[in-house]
Amino acid sequence: MRPAADGAVPEHAQGAGKSDAAVVRDALGVGVAVGLSGFAFGVTSAGSGLSVLQTCVLSLFVFTGASQFALVGALAAGGNPFTAAAGAFFLGVRNAFYGLRLSQLLALPRAVRPFAAHWVIDETSAVSLAQPDRRSVRIGFTVTGLTLYTLWNLTTLLGALGAEAIGDTDAWGIDAAGPAVFLALLAPMLRTTTERAVAALAVVLMLGLLPVLPAGVPVLVAALAAPTVLYVEGRRRAATSDTVHGEDR
Repeated sequence: MRPAADGAVPEHAQGAGKSDAAVVRDALGVGVAVGLSGFAFGVTSAGSGLSVLQTCVLSLFVFTGASQFALVGALAAGGNPFTAAAGAFFLGVRNAFYGLRLSQLLALPRAVRPFAAHWVIDETSAVSLAQPDRRSVRIGFTVTGLTLYTLWNLTTLLGALGAEAIGDTDAWGIDAAGPAVFLALLAPMLRTTTERAVAALAVVLMLGLLPVLPAGVPVLVAALAAPTVLYVEGRRRAATSDTVHGEDR
């Protein structure tokens, strides 16, 4: 079996074809399910003090849920806007790594790539990477991106308008909607022991530093959980390898 060239899907995967209808169905399912959670962001953002226009602009031009929730959460807690933006930025960096892989699989014309890059998020990446051939990848990416972008922005507007109508969102307990949705999106992604360890350490760091550092800063410090866990994991594997080699000798 020869390797795939130019980032194409391997030949053995291409043989397991998937109908366009099946790809569209899967993409719509993801797009609709996640797109509706834009309502929670709209409510949370407006309840944090942002205007309806500011809330909608965030969804239109940032369009990455975790970063948006992190930004408005830090601002609501009284954090410095630059610190809040930095935390949101670091959460969004992962999309650049998705883009490296998707650029090979999609192989889009140069003129289209800047527009497609705006839709490179967790959901479009997950649907695209699950497809067996380039045609399916393109359909999955386009349908997921279009559905999610449309619904996310529409429900963001509805949520922001709703928050203005009901007044004090804290009195209704709606301020918990943002963190709840964020955790619901994050939890299914933690599949390995290493990923769970990173998440657990990040929570410990953030909660431990929350009372002593300015709002927004604990989120940045929590980012150190990933390199810390990876370093410890690397040392553990190196020690195990040395032990095995020593026994072989």
